[in-house]
Amino acid sequence: MSPLRISHYTATSCLGTGLAATLAALENERSGLAACDFETVSLETQIGRVAGVDAVALAPHLRAFDCRNNRLAQLGLEQDGFMAAVEASAARWGRERMGVFIGTSTSGILETEIAFRARDSLGGDLPADFDYEHRQNSFSVSDYVRRRLELTGPAASLCTACSSSAKAFAVAQRLIDANLIDAAVVGGVDSLCLTTLYGFQALQLMARAACRPFDRGRDGLSIGEAAAFALIERAPPATRAADEADAETIFLLGAGESSDAHHMSAPHPEGAGARMAMQRALDAAGLTPAAIDYINLHGTGTPSNDATEARAVGSLFGTDTPCSSTKAATGHTLGAAGALEAVICLLVLRYGVLPAGLNLTELDPQCPINYLTRMRRASPVTALSNSFGFGGVNCALLFGRGVPV
Repeated sequence: MSPLRISHYTATSCLGTGLAATLAALENERSGLAACDFETVSLETQIGRVAGVDAVALAPHLRAFDCRNNRLAQLGLEQDGFMAAVEASAARWGRERMGVFIGTSTSGILETEIAFRARDSLGGDLPADFDYEHRQNSFSVSDYVRRRLELTGPAASLCTACSSSAKAFAVAQRLIDANLIDAAVVGGVDSLCLTTLYGFQALQLMARAACRPFDRGRDGLSIGEAAAFALIERAPPATRAADEADAETIFLLGAGESSDAHHMSAPHPEGAGARMAMQRALDAAGLTPAAIDYINLHGTGTPSNDATEARAVGSLFGTDTPCSSTKAATGHTLGAAGALEAVICLLVLRYGVLPAGLNLTELDPQCPINYLTRMRRASPVTALSNSFGFGGVNCALLFGRGVPV
């Protein structure tokens, strides 16, 4: 694939709103996880809750979209001058030549949960003012974002569990390569809800304390929420040579996908699909494993997933490449995780901060990887981000400063 320029990006999670707060948390090895206090949930666990979501007001003409997920999306869009950057891009390419591709898993299901409590006691009907199309529908967040940004190109929601928003980058890349669009807003938005929290509890996958990926005694994941976006564009011919020569310009170099379909929820025990996705990202970029400077691991904190990913990474990269999971800081943000961790990789490349994997006491001896337990300063040129979803729907994204050779 041709390298695509990452023109602008932003992230909002329990670490804070915007890039500055996210970077400061990574630099200071600070987690945003705290005891669960969400809605009516009564569980002994920790969550990554975004502050200020309930205070967000949508524009009057978009009030039909009002739900926690779309308020979180709006909060994310307001950070780091992202909306102004999209407007400038629309002036360059045309609104019809810009796509919107957003990953989500539960969308606005919290609104459905609330409506279900208020259903008619006799017939069981949901309240008359419940608006499935604009709030619960998986397309709701993509529809909201494209309307809020006034873009008229192709739009879609990606719903492949934990790889959803990583695959949004891959979809945009294919449409740009096919000359159907010139730029795209890609990202992920997923918000807390009861279905997610109680669902993972029922699967016995929730950690009681903050999750500790790759730790010998890890016992499950912590759920978070996030909104993360990136603006990706083809480089105009007149500027491409200058961009490629600029060591500070960041590109999407490759996207690798696979679907091993090993099991409904468990990954292939040897990480076959995960390795395939990583290898395809390398192949798309024309790079070897030795060229990768940092890997942001999927690293959920569950016993089987971490061990499987470590085997896949170790078999392809060996034990030298620095890597970590940032889910111990942000929680697992599900459909938003791919985009959030992609943005973290962009911060790694821009500021030279290799994040620590928090909460680790003893690395699992079955995980033969170079796992970072402290934040490290470096000058990385490339970074790989892994996202692996239920059913073996995997995606790896490869980013680089300049065009590495």
